[in-house]
Amino acid sequence: MSKKKRPNRRSPPARLRIVAGKWRGCFLPIVDEPGLRPTSERIRETLFNWLTAHLERANCLDLFAGTGALGFEALSRGAAKVCFIEEAPKVAQAIREAATVLQASDVNLQVVDAIAWLQTAKPQPFDIVFLDPPFADDYYAELCRLLSERQWLAKIAYIYIERDSKEALPVLPDGWNCIKEKKAGNVRYSLIRVMNKGRSR
Repeated sequence: MSKKKRPNRRSPPARLRIVAGKWRGCFLPIVDEPGLRPTSERIRETLFNWLTAHLERANCLDLFAGTGALGFEALSRGAAKVCFIEEAPKVAQAIREAATVLQASDVNLQVVDAIAWLQTAKPQPFDIVFLDPPFADDYYAELCRLLSERQWLAKIAYIYIERDSKEALPVLPDGWNCIKEKKAGNVRYSLIRVMNKGRSR
């Protein structure tokens, strides 16, 4: 009697590959943390094609950083610096170790809740913000409001929003316009351009 085949259960990859730039082909670890949902290589490739003209010397903010894949990809492709915000200590430690391995000096890692940080930290103008909170948490509208009202954005800034494919974009603040949007599997992702009249740069 032949043995029944076990179902083929796909395990998530233990690491992610940086797609392009000076660290092309380097890998980032994925720690075992509930709710961690790394942005896929396919989506990252599309996103950074959208951002190509805006990355050079950009100041980036990676909220809900997770593996750090978005922030490290930005640095690899020419961004000047990235601030990573990650609440989970074990996940944040993996980002810290990856920065050491890559010899990434232009990294600021804050182990703190993203909303609390936006509410209380001293604002600085970011050119690009990666906004990818857990899908189960409806943070999008509040995050956009804080980024806008507390002056976290440069005069012209770009916001990447990743969400469940069934979810619509939140109501965006004045001056925010969706310029790109795609769907991949159960993920919908958008690029927002912000024209911030309240800043000189």
